[in-house]
Amino acid sequence: MSRRPNPEILQRLLKDGGRVVHEVGFHASGVQDIAAAAKIPKGSFYSYFDSKESFASAILQEYWTDIENRLVPVLYDPSIKPLMRIKRFFELLINEHASNNFTIGCLIGNLSLELAHNSDEVRSTLTHILGKWEAALALCIKEFFSATGSAKQRHAHKLAAIIIDSFEGATLRSKIERNGNAFQRFIDTTLPHILE
Repeated sequence: MSRRPNPEILQRLLKDGGRVVHEVGFHASGVQDIAAAAKIPKGSFYSYFDSKESFASAILQEYWTDIENRLVPVLYDPSIKPLMRIKRFFELLINEHASNNFTIGCLIGNLSLELAHNSDEVRSTLTHILGKWEAALALCIKEFFSATGSAKQRHAHKLAAIIIDSFEGATLRSKIERNGNAFQRFIDTTLPHILE
């Protein structure tokens, strides 16, 4: 009879092993590196995940759940005007990138670049996460445009997708340049232009 997985070890794998993948990349981090970060034997990794790709899907879900719990509530705060909610949400994300000196990027973008072309499992997880992100932004956009009577409210999901695409591009550029200039352009120019 196999032992039941230990929830504490699972959390260490997701948090500490996930951090390894986020910092050095999926292909550059081996199962040994991930297991070592979680302080478990390499063979124990497979008691929790069928494959490294399954692990990638799990850390993506954990990454998004963390953002959903800590940052997405800003998008639903009725005490803040809709456009300010969107701006504040992205400012909070940018602050997190700044706290890492703009070196590690966004796990969603990183694993999109590394795995979306050859892993159906990871691509499905990424599609689900992007859909949830888009839906949260679209609600704010609809609220803003319905208050102004603009017909743009019908395009809220499309505008939300464009905003996410632009932010992920700014994230990639900030990682390359190791500064926040691309994020500043996103906040000052791109975001207002998309939502004008």
